[in-house]
Amino acid sequence: MAEPILKWAGGKRQLLDELYARFPAEYGRYHEPFVGGGAVFFDREPAGATINDANPRLVNFYERVRDDPDALIERLESFDDPEADPDPSLRYSEETARGRAVENYYYQQRARFNRRPYEGEFDPLEEAALLLYLNRTCYNGLYRENADGGFNVPIGRYANPDWVQRDRIRAASRVLASGSVRNDDFAYVLDAAEPGDLVYFDPPYEPMSATASFNEYSADGFDREDQRRLLDVTRKLDEAGVSVVLSNSGVMYEAYADAGFHVDVEGATRAINSDAANRDEVDEIVATNVPTNDRCEAGQRGLPEF
Repeated sequence: MAEPILKWAGGKRQLLDELYARFPAEYGRYHEPFVGGGAVFFDREPAGATINDANPRLVNFYERVRDDPDALIERLESFDDPEADPDPSLRYSEETARGRAVENYYYQQRARFNRRPYEGEFDPLEEAALLLYLNRTCYNGLYRENADGGFNVPIGRYANPDWVQRDRIRAASRVLASGSVRNDDFAYVLDAAEPGDLVYFDPPYEPMSATASFNEYSADGFDREDQRRLLDVTRKLDEAGVSVVLSNSGVMYEAYADAGFHVDVEGATRAINSDAANRDEVDEIVATNVPTNDRCEAGQRGLPEF
């Protein structure tokens, strides 16, 4: 079984049972317009699926996992401990492109990763390797971008971080090989999905309060107008005979209930938070148009840790 390679905010590994209980027992192709860390996609291993994400660096990562797994692993094996001294043979061994002092190997690699947003240049394989390296060595596995699109998470503290992830890369490459990886707006699925297909939506969540901002995973964000567009897309898919399952924050309950979807509230622990004391259970909804009699049976499952 394939497993997610990246730690990703909003991952659904803890809600798999609740999600699968609403999947149709039979369906055609599988589509996931907000793939993120891919917890559902890699667990299901659907053939011929489409996956999509708005983050071009995440999409590039999955393309390299699919097309160049051995080269990606080899590049990852060449990286050093995050707290080691910067490598003088590589760029940014003394300061970043913005003139900031480089303290150690981690911050040198972060500066190299940010060539795309800051300088408009990148090597696809190197960027993919750097994404995984930073993801496994940064603070709490958080992915966060500043207003310019630069990755700005500080170094983490790990006794023995594993950034190579050989087995997961090879397993994921096999799963990705039969489908397509896209960097489009989520509405692409209106053209890609056919009657009888299944679409699972896991968008960046609507904030639980006016001051919450945990949906800011990328520089572009995902605002309330995007939430309204998403609701419209789910309605159109429903009318076209496509099965839809969607997870979102609790504040979206009424919007999907009013649209005719069956909506349930589920508790989920927020796994990525800078304050461990605040990794509390938050209300999420799971909405679907799949009739009760047509759904899968849910089973209990154990979730291995990263």
